[in-house]
Amino acid sequence: MSLIVVGSVAFDAIETPYGKTDKIIGGAGSYIALASSYFGIKPRVISVVGEDFPEEYLSLLSSHGIEIQGIEVKKGEKTFFWSGKYHQNMNQRDTLITELNVLEKFDPKIPEEWDKTDYLMLGNLSPIVQRQVIERLETRPKLIAMDTMNFWMDIMSEELAKTIALVDVLIVNDEEARQLSGEHSIVKAARVISKMGPQYIIIKKGEHGALLFGNEQIFFAPALPLEEVFDPTGAGDTFAGGFIGYLAQHQKTDFDAMKSAVIAGSTMASFTVEQFGTDRIQHLPQSEIDSRVKRFENLVKFSY
Repeated sequence: MSLIVVGSVAFDAIETPYGKTDKIIGGAGSYIALASSYFGIKPRVISVVGEDFPEEYLSLLSSHGIEIQGIEVKKGEKTFFWSGKYHQNMNQRDTLITELNVLEKFDPKIPEEWDKTDYLMLGNLSPIVQRQVIERLETRPKLIAMDTMNFWMDIMSEELAKTIALVDVLIVNDEEARQLSGEHSIVKAARVISKMGPQYIIIKKGEHGALLFGNEQIFFAPALPLEEVFDPTGAGDTFAGGFIGYLAQHQKTDFDAMKSAVIAGSTMASFTVEQFGTDRIQHLPQSEIDSRVKRFENLVKFSY
């Protein structure tokens, strides 16, 4: 049950109504790998950082059983850096700084012993880079999941379509699904996207939950009601990590497994938003995860 995670390992600086941070560990790859590490697997990360990336952050990933041989350290260069400020309602944010640095010319290198993997999670990156990873693997994984965003739809629509055609699961939010499909209805959007290649489409709706489409079936997972959302950064990536981690752990890819994986992803994301950055998912007792899954079950459990 091997899993490769491809995504940025980076610096974030975050400001919310609850406070702000200096540079902390961030990036899609970091959130996905940390979240998936709670499902009895050792995620393998493919990414790139600069010489300025602290050894303590790499040690943090390693301490979770995450294999970091695929994280290239570029001497004399700087790590990708993003800074953002959230508004009071947390659904809106302003990007203050984006410095691509080493990510601008990222050429993913797959360690020889990783040539074969059962599961592949492609975090939000250039669709060209995502496709390169697929093409460079010796054999096709059992399941390939992919995250993307409207930025790539704006500037690389053709390349994005080529990559989407190669994956089994596409994860987008409702705004991105509408842009990608040209349909306002989420149900129609999912139908259009499925014709592009993916067998399953997950459409996230933030605080309103997530929808899973596949095999002519639909499943809805609510978001867990929380008293306070401290920092939404990385929630979508944590969702992806919990989702792919569950599938890799259980080694099933049917619709019922997908449903449970969506709940696993939603559970992990509900932890992330409770503290800044990855703080909350760095030290999670299994009992807390199990308890929160039970809360999700109770949200949708009823008799009629």
